[in-house]
Amino acid sequence: MTSKQKKMLLRILISAVLLVAAVLIPVEGPWRFLLFLPAYFTIGWDVLWKAVVNISHGQVFDENFLMALATVGAFCTGFFGDGEYPEAVFVMLFYQVGELFQSYAVGKSRRSIASLMDIRPNYANIERDGVLEQVDPEDIAVGDIIVIKPGERAPLDGIVREGSSALDTAALTGESLPREVGVGDAVTSGCVNMSGLLRVEVTKPFEESTVSKILDLVENSSSKKAKAENFITKFARYYTPIVVCSAVALAVLPPLILGGGWGDWVQRALIFLVVSCPCALVISVPLSFFGGIGGASKQGILVKGGNYLEALAQAETMVFDKTGTLTQGIFRVAGTYPQGCTEAELLETAALVESYSDHPISRSLKDAWGRDPEPGRVTEAEELSGRGVRAKVDGKTVCAGNSKFMEELGVEYASCQQVGTAVHVAVDGQYAGCVVIADQPKEDAAQAIRELKAEGIRQTVMLTGDRKEVGESVAKELGLDAVYTQLLPADKVEKVEELLRGKSEKGKLAFVGDGINDAPVLSRADIGIAMGGLGSDAAIEAADIVLMDDKPSKIAEAMRISRRTLGIVRQNIVFALAVKAAVLVLSALGMSNMWEAVFADVGVAVLAILNAMRALSLPKK
Repeated sequence: MTSKQKKMLLRILISAVLLVAAVLIPVEGPWRFLLFLPAYFTIGWDVLWKAVVNISHGQVFDENFLMALATVGAFCTGFFGDGEYPEAVFVMLFYQVGELFQSYAVGKSRRSIASLMDIRPNYANIERDGVLEQVDPEDIAVGDIIVIKPGERAPLDGIVREGSSALDTAALTGESLPREVGVGDAVTSGCVNMSGLLRVEVTKPFEESTVSKILDLVENSSSKKAKAENFITKFARYYTPIVVCSAVALAVLPPLILGGGWGDWVQRALIFLVVSCPCALVISVPLSFFGGIGGASKQGILVKGGNYLEALAQAETMVFDKTGTLTQGIFRVAGTYPQGCTEAELLETAALVESYSDHPISRSLKDAWGRDPEPGRVTEAEELSGRGVRAKVDGKTVCAGNSKFMEELGVEYASCQQVGTAVHVAVDGQYAGCVVIADQPKEDAAQAIRELKAEGIRQTVMLTGDRKEVGESVAKELGLDAVYTQLLPADKVEKVEELLRGKSEKGKLAFVGDGINDAPVLSRADIGIAMGGLGSDAAIEAADIVLMDDKPSKIAEAMRISRRTLGIVRQNIVFALAVKAAVLVLSALGMSNMWEAVFADVGVAVLAILNAMRALSLPKK
């Protein structure tokens, strides 16, 4: 509990004791109300003061005004009868209990999102004249070398120039396993250095760093309201003055028209006012969305506003980019097909002949072989643009490349049936086989598609600029409903437009991309979901929802969170309106007392707040 919450709890306890004492003291007559004033002012002075201040600023019809009017009016009923002094104090007391619940719930929700705020760096270490100095991260320039000690948080984005370590990325991605980094690897601001000392060259100024962009995203997420939140805001704006006018009419018109005692009708009007306070809706609906955003952030899912959380719950079509979204975007050896040699010999020969090339395919062959070539084994290496590589390997002439290269050499080669890029190898003019290089699907990509269909997604579509056979192979492997290949960025936008026209009236289309070359499509879709990639600026800028760990399976998790949040919002709206409508009618007919009014107001608010807090917890699969 915060110090403010502790003070409120103390006030509640003191007021409760004073109320019990006032009830037990046997005093009758017109001065009895003096016994209850200490308890009332102990718990309600701030509400009365806020009501007065707000009225002076022209903000009359708010919950402070309603509570002040109802409870002061309850004290005034002593002029017409016995006076509802205990009820007046208890209404205010219960209201403040509700406010304490609200404060605690909002605080808990904020803390769940604020766990991300822990990534905010306080300082950066920079070495000057052999001495480490702590400076403000905003004062560090691109190109400076900063030192990150074990246990410290990376203050800026950069590249490791010296040292190796394991980085804890849990605050950004929700991923519990550390990430190993060494010289040449990227370091993202907000990660925690767990072991070794790192010297990192800064690649972005603080205001453009990942941590700065994420913090800005989270801090502004509450400004983008969902439709349900906007509805409640408008509802309260018109609802409150209507019920105040209705209460005045209920107190004045029946005695004037029907004649008789004013006390009974004034009491009905006061009960009507207590019931009418819309705090259950005004508090619980935004709190539910806030809790949903907080629950998502725990999983490394950053949602830019309640409106996007609401839209995701209505998604029926999910469109994916291929490379970097459903696939790893990294070439790996997918198969070896030797002729006249073993698989190991073929892979070794291909890796050796490609060892002097920096092409991604060459790097994937060297990675698959897993060894460094011995000096002198490879000589006379020559890279032939658009065809392949020729070199002397252990004194033999080895050529590795595409089918066009083999045809130029007059070598008979076997066509590869496996989808991917085939690297054919010939040794001294004799065909030795081929190695297939392919971009592999992400480990959880097929699982992501299955879970999305289980969540009610009607159509899963993949858009790619890759070749037809490659795209269709990946789509078949992952279980996608449709795939469109050989598309330029403009073609992707056109295809999304076509899919948008085909969806239902209330259904939404979400596009999932890596946020680098998919910005036009991300912005055109109803919901843009980007793979955050631990530092992809375009992802954080262009998308509505960012998956910080690049796992497509998190999309189904986000949908479960959004639907659970929306379900809680609907529950609160229906429950609050139903109870209030019933008790409002009963109070106008004189069939409810102040205690029932208290439940209809503060009791409903407390129950709605407790229900809203469930949005913080993660839904079960």
